[in-house]
Amino acid sequence: MSFEKLRSEAISQWRALQDSPVARIFIGTGTCGLAAGADEVLKALESETAGSGIKADIIHVGCIGLCYAEPLVEIVKPGAAGIFYGNVTPELAREIVKDYLVGGNPRPDLALGCRPGGSFEGITDLLDQPVLKPQVRIALRNCGNINPEIIYHYVANGGYRGFERALGMTQQGVIDEIKKSGLRGRGGAGFPTGMKWQFCHDAPGAQKYIICNADEGDPGAFMDRALLEGDPHAVLEGMLIGAYAIGASEGYIYIRAEYPLAIKRLRTALEQMEDHGLLGDDIVGSGFNFHVKIKEGAGAFVCGEETAMIASIEGGRGMPRSRPPFPAQSGLWGKPTNINNVETWGNVSAILEKGGDWYAGYGTEKSKGTKTFSLVGKVLRPGLIEVPMGISLREIIYGIGGGIPDGKEFKAVQTGGPSGGCLPASFLDSPVDYESLAAAGSIVGSGGMVVLDESTCMVDVAKYFLTFTQSESCGKCIPCRWGTKQMLDIMEEVSSGEGREGDIELLLELSESVKNGSLCALGGTAPNPVLTTIRYFRDEYEAHVNEKRCPALSCKDLINYYIIPDKCEGCGICARACPVEAILGGKRMVHVIDQAKCSKCGTCLEVCPAKFSAVAKASGEAITAPVEPVPVSSRA
Repeated sequence: MSFEKLRSEAISQWRALQDSPVARIFIGTGTCGLAAGADEVLKALESETAGSGIKADIIHVGCIGLCYAEPLVEIVKPGAAGIFYGNVTPELAREIVKDYLVGGNPRPDLALGCRPGGSFEGITDLLDQPVLKPQVRIALRNCGNINPEIIYHYVANGGYRGFERALGMTQQGVIDEIKKSGLRGRGGAGFPTGMKWQFCHDAPGAQKYIICNADEGDPGAFMDRALLEGDPHAVLEGMLIGAYAIGASEGYIYIRAEYPLAIKRLRTALEQMEDHGLLGDDIVGSGFNFHVKIKEGAGAFVCGEETAMIASIEGGRGMPRSRPPFPAQSGLWGKPTNINNVETWGNVSAILEKGGDWYAGYGTEKSKGTKTFSLVGKVLRPGLIEVPMGISLREIIYGIGGGIPDGKEFKAVQTGGPSGGCLPASFLDSPVDYESLAAAGSIVGSGGMVVLDESTCMVDVAKYFLTFTQSESCGKCIPCRWGTKQMLDIMEEVSSGEGREGDIELLLELSESVKNGSLCALGGTAPNPVLTTIRYFRDEYEAHVNEKRCPALSCKDLINYYIIPDKCEGCGICARACPVEAILGGKRMVHVIDQAKCSKCGTCLEVCPAKFSAVAKASGEAITAPVEPVPVSSRA
């Protein structure tokens, strides 16, 4: 099928959908939406519209990024702009159908916002709101707006124009366009994409490969998953362009098996591409051949490293090898191989459609374009965002994210996942780009961004990420295998109150040895959370080691719960809720916590009525509370 015929059919179907005389209901059925209950909401919408005699097209879309508001539903009445409703339950879905689709009341009290051009009293433009206004959606341009399982939706919105343009250019011309854009790899290292392609293009050999790295494994990261679920064709089109540019005829998508929905939508997209002549031999009569296979990984974090991934695809154990030679010279089965991650490929398709200069117009001098981040943790509006490089951390956390919940203070932000670092409040006005974060001791990484508040223990955070990287070490090289284990042993002693003088210096020494001696980036970056927390929060380490105290009141071995005698009214709520029966005292008795039995779960603190606030916790402090219950009436 020619591009002209495919585009004509796609635009015809898309216009028919836009001009439909019946209502359109878009529902987010990405993993975040489904986890929040989108399936039940979908059934409620179907039953309520049918029962009310309302004709409506219900359209599945991916994640628009407002994960805090899932399940998310957009309702578009004929001739009107769409209205978004968040945190929709089945009951709420039925209510909206009755009030808006039947009764004409758009329910401003329930609406998140509307599409541009909407004129609803009490409902503002969603794109003008703080959560979306600073964002520039390039990789995520179609997520939440199209049905990812219908190729016509993608094509009607500019899909495959970039690939069509590429076929009219020389291979070198395509590579030069990517170089002009300034695109750097979005998988972590930030290596210039155009330069990487050039190396593979120039490598001798008739058989070359490209790989899409979809082995997203950072704790708290879900950027690649959301893009594949919401717009798989954008990624596949980028792979087509890259394959043409370097002269590859075969490609692989290496994706972790824990992403079943993304795999399903990828398989559907590949079948559609084959049906429309966009994959296989002699694609659209161009003489260009390209075939793609999906390789499901078993969830090993180390397989995100290029050479370990190649070993896994070849059927071996996922372990890295020393470089050189680099994959561009000798990769999959010894042939020149180019590897980019999901987000990088999604940007490639947009760059070839609109041009390298257009993309380079966003970002900073050295960090061009936009970057997706999974904004999670102690923030009011967690979700998936895409922002221009150079935006400040403050704009992301307080503008897009809405700040810290429960009136608590911001403490730090972890960027770059387990390979990144924790940056304190003094960096809130720093730009988010490769150079600035690296100078601070962290990295952009693949895009994980975890916000931490004052209740977070930084020693505990560093221990958590080190536990992850230590368990994910493939064990091939001694610095990573044993160095991270030694570091973790020390961290566990520090957090449990068994730390010794000199432990902090020993952690710093071990960190440098692991960084400098490890074979691959997993070991080379594993110490970053420890190094940055010592660098910026050394006082917390010293409190743990020297005072056997956790300032954040977080480390279980260093805290105690106790009941304040003057505030306890003997209601017994805490005693009844205690799972280990560690609270002593009868009715109208001042209760006492048996420290030997207490599991430090915090249930007593949670259930104590606010009007009493009789339960407290402390660390490293002498507790002057009765050891035996006494009558409330006996208090002075």
